Amino acid sequence: MKDSNFLKEHNGRLMWHPMTSPQDTIDNPPKIITGSEGVTITDIDGHKVVDGVGGLWNVNLGYSCQPVKDAMTAQLDKLPYYSTFRGTSNDAAIELSYELSEFFEPDGMSRAFFTSGGSDSVETALRLARQYHKLRGEAGRTKFLSLKKGYHGTHMGGASVNGNANFRTAYEPLLPGCFHIPAPYTYRNPFNETDPERLAQLCVQALEDEIAFQGANTIAAMIMEPILGAGGVIPPHKSFAPMVQEICNRNGILLITDEVITAYGRTGAWSGARLWGIQPDMMCTAKAITNGYFPFGAVMLGHRVVDVFEGNPSAKIGHGYTYSGHPVGAAAALACLAETKRLNVVDNAAARGDQLYAGCQALMAKYDIIGDVRGGHGLMTAIEMVSDRASKKPIDPIRAATVQEVAYQSGAMVRVSGPNLILSPPLILTEDDANILLSALDAGLAAA
Repeated sequence: MKDSNFLKEHNGRLMWHPMTSPQDTIDNPPKIITGSEGVTITDIDGHKVVDGVGGLWNVNLGYSCQPVKDAMTAQLDKLPYYSTFRGTSNDAAIELSYELSEFFEPDGMSRAFFTSGGSDSVETALRLARQYHKLRGEAGRTKFLSLKKGYHGTHMGGASVNGNANFRTAYEPLLPGCFHIPAPYTYRNPFNETDPERLAQLCVQALEDEIAFQGANTIAAMIMEPILGAGGVIPPHKSFAPMVQEICNRNGILLITDEVITAYGRTGAWSGARLWGIQPDMMCTAKAITNGYFPFGAVMLGHRVVDVFEGNPSAKIGHGYTYSGHPVGAAAALACLAETKRLNVVDNAAARGDQLYAGCQALMAKYDIIGDVRGGHGLMTAIEMVSDRASKKPIDPIRAATVQEVAYQSGAMVRVSGPNLILSPPLILTEDDANILLSALDAGLAAA
């Protein structure tokens, strides 16, 4: 490994980073993370902080989860790779499909299609939705509905159903036939409605109106996050998801829940679907499925989809990835799922999530820079920063960067995305760890 001077000299110069410009990476060199332990990460200068980002919503069990590391090592020695395309499989992938069908049985899921990550899972679900309707003789059902502010990855299909222009504009024209519904976002919405239950009803009315306008027989699926994540942690009222499911079912539209963030315990429930008491037709999962230790994902499939594809010789799936069902990824996922259940992380996610949410609300009472605090459902919390509370004008990017940097120097890695400061720490976070995050945020907000 090269020394620190070499790494700093070449930082951001030969590698283009996601979600920023090459020039920004040169002007504001990224933190070089070189070590980790538990819920902490250490940079190249030896500065150690609590990771309030959880890698990228995915390191639910922290950085020292030995069972997952051991499973990967053992699998590398036994079978480091083989394809799962037609004609071959592997033992780890077969076992994982069984364990996942058991884990997601309460959500109505019984089959798995393996992918390389979240964007792949979304792309897979969108494709299978179109194929489902073709197999049923409704080839005209090709359109997709989704929520504004929603995030569904960066593939062409995912970008098309994304509800944020930051991930769309530079790559347009995107997939035709994608239409967006207002999100149940109480702080900013076109209805100027602050009551969550009333807002949920208004958003659902907009959904019904869009379906009527497009024609239900032209729509393949509705895709949504149970709690919007990257869009700024936007939890809907508890009535929202059940109303959406009822409308989709009534109109023959498949419901896809994007659970890349919410599956495996982050919300304080084992899935976002379970949190709201719904059973979608497909679930996109990834991220925490391997604790972030291996790029891997799984699309879980419900009975309506299974019944149409299975027992049908015409239902050839002309889609998949070189690394679908990768044996090392599957071994990691098996160990991760076992450890996730053993630790029963949903309880700690709920408790620590309540602590962070209450702590951020206390900070809001202290700092006018905070316009809104969202959370209350596990370890997903967001602070929306403003330059003026009355007008809700978003914070200046330089001030937002100051909050992030001072928090980092004070002991916590946090993520700023636009005006939102997002907390998504590992689900094994302790009370003391959460207090460190809150103390560092206090310092960051004071400095801005």
